[in-house]
Amino acid sequence: MARMNLRRAFLGFAAIVLTAAGSCLPALSQQPLNSHEVHPDGSITFRFKDLGATRVQVQLDGAPAPLAMEKSKDDPSLWVAVTPPLAPAIYGYSFDVDGQTRLDPMNHRLTPNLLFRSNSVKVPGKTPQTWDALDVPHGALHHHFYTTRVVLGLAENQSDYFVYTPPGYDARRAKPYPVLYLLHGWSDLANGWSEVGEANFILDNLIAQGKAEPMVVVMPLGYGDMKFVLGGDHWGDPNAINHNVDLFTQALLAEVMPRVESAYRVATDRDGRAITGLSMGGLESLTVGLTHAGQFAWVGGFSSAAAPVSANPAVAALTAKSVDLRLLWIACGTEDGLTIAPNRELVAKLKAQGLPVTAIETPGMHDWMVWRDNLTNFVPLLFKGKP
Repeated sequence: MARMNLRRAFLGFAAIVLTAAGSCLPALSQQPLNSHEVHPDGSITFRFKDLGATRVQVQLDGAPAPLAMEKSKDDPSLWVAVTPPLAPAIYGYSFDVDGQTRLDPMNHRLTPNLLFRSNSVKVPGKTPQTWDALDVPHGALHHHFYTTRVVLGLAENQSDYFVYTPPGYDARRAKPYPVLYLLHGWSDLANGWSEVGEANFILDNLIAQGKAEPMVVVMPLGYGDMKFVLGGDHWGDPNAINHNVDLFTQALLAEVMPRVESAYRVATDRDGRAITGLSMGGLESLTVGLTHAGQFAWVGGFSSAAAPVSANPAVAALTAKSVDLRLLWIACGTEDGLTIAPNRELVAKLKAQGLPVTAIETPGMHDWMVWRDNLTNFVPLLFKGKP
């Protein structure tokens, strides 16, 4: 009798478990939300779930305005938007939900940033793109930390920089490798160019195609004072801008460059050094490069914060003879309402001073799609004859 009761109890428990499991099967069989579906024509369908939302938009790189999402008729919690066909590129995006920025919980690709985090989605091309990870020899990325005596506002005074070494890098090579100092923009971290800009893949592919010299690329943290990025928007304060640039210049020249030159087989003469950067990094690269022409022969700026460069008395005093650059390359997107006018003014001023500026304007806004393209076109010009 005891065994029969035990058997009945077990069967009853099993029936309860199976019933509960059966009730869960529909939920388990549901497919995860495809939040960013790329179509063969290059368009993207974005999907976002929020039952309580009243307005949802997609903030998409390269789009002149946010893209409105519509609520699904079949699911009141689902919001959907479809873009027009897009050019091959890596697009940053985020959702605006009732005025609040939200990331895509279904997308693991996040862009590192101190202030403006976003997701990214790649629209592939019919042919490989320069920033793609292709089947070519790859270089290596090295991350270095050091104690700074210059940069203000860092925990324990610990700053950092990344170094890209080209495929087949040989520390004992007779001829030193040329070196490019590549600077990120405001709110980015030292890994901005490698994590978001795909700089290492761009270099890999250009070198593999024979379009670029094998070179070392140094990507430092681009702040002299962390208050300039974490203490609010100081872009209207010339003193704060100059303070940040001055300290960064000291950190680059006195701390980063000596460490790189002691640890890597890189050139230590001006003909073997180049410097460029984007936005804030463009302000820094143009300032450092133009006012330290004895150390850099190749200078560039992408969508640079150019107004402070134009206002710099040291830059205003330059002549073609005093700088004698191999390359001065200033690029900006034509739809970049933030920096196109100051860049045009700077180009005109430098040309009036007799400096041989290569001015580049391409379609695009103030975003990584423009800067990846800029880097792709800038690097092949380096460490060769004058363009």
